[in-house]
Amino acid sequence: MVKLSDLTTAEEIHERDMADPVYRAEHERTRFANDIAIRVLTYRNDHGLTQTAFGRLVGLRQPHVARLESGEHEPSLSTLVRLATALGEDFTIDIKPGGARLRHTA
Repeated sequence: MVKLSDLTTAEEIHERDMADPVYRAEHERTRFANDIAIRVLTYRNDHGLTQTAFGRLVGLRQPHVARLESGEHEPSLSTLVRLATALGEDFTIDIKPGGARLRHTA
């Protein structure tokens, strides 16, 4: 039987994979959409909301919420404004030549 302490963590796998230029490029390309997805999923989970209920709260249809949570589609600025307004959360974005990045605030 394998001990839990012998297993590789997700962070270790990610760090190892980041050495691969193709993986790193895809990670950077999808980072913004994934950061938004995590914020939406976290809020929805913390508040016990279905995708449909969350959509009603922010003025989006359930399929749009599902697309946001997939992390495969970057939200528009108008969608980010809706999220910030309805959730009372800041979505501060840095836009630079390398792309958009959600600024993480402590």
